[in-house]
Amino acid sequence: MNYIIPIFILITLIIAVIKKVNVFNSFAEGMKEAIKLTVNILPYLASVFILVELMRASGLSLMIGKAVAPALTFLGIPKELAELLILRPLSGSGSLVFLESLYSTYGVDSYPARVASVIMGATDTILYISAVYLSTSKEKRSGLAIPISLIASFVGVILASWLCLIM
Repeated sequence: MNYIIPIFILITLIIAVIKKVNVFNSFAEGMKEAIKLTVNILPYLASVFILVELMRASGLSLMIGKAVAPALTFLGIPKELAELLILRPLSGSGSLVFLESLYSTYGVDSYPARVASVIMGATDTILYISAVYLSTSKEKRSGLAIPISLIASFVGVILASWLCLIM
């Protein structure tokens, strides 16, 4: 298992030699593209990070979570996960911090912790990924991609809650 990356690099170098590709120049060109990509993505990432931190520091995510908790309970989602459902589409690290506090509060085998674990494993940071994609894409309009992704993620959360309840 420790040899996979060195073997991959060796195979890549052998193929480059066979095809008579200048490996160093190709590597340097790739680095130029990576730096351009990083510069293009940075404003989008910074705005998402600042938004998430402002929401958590101001307590807005907690207030929204408390407001939507009754509706979540009606759908079978534990009310303790309301803040996670707000943070998860925005930030992986913010939702991971919430997950750790949930574990310490309720225990890792509790129903909210099991549902939160499934949510963390099955969903992704939709708005973060969208910001990265749209920053590099020529098409800047997201259309229905973001709302459909958020709805699909929410349906997955409902199903995860129901499955964890019966398992």
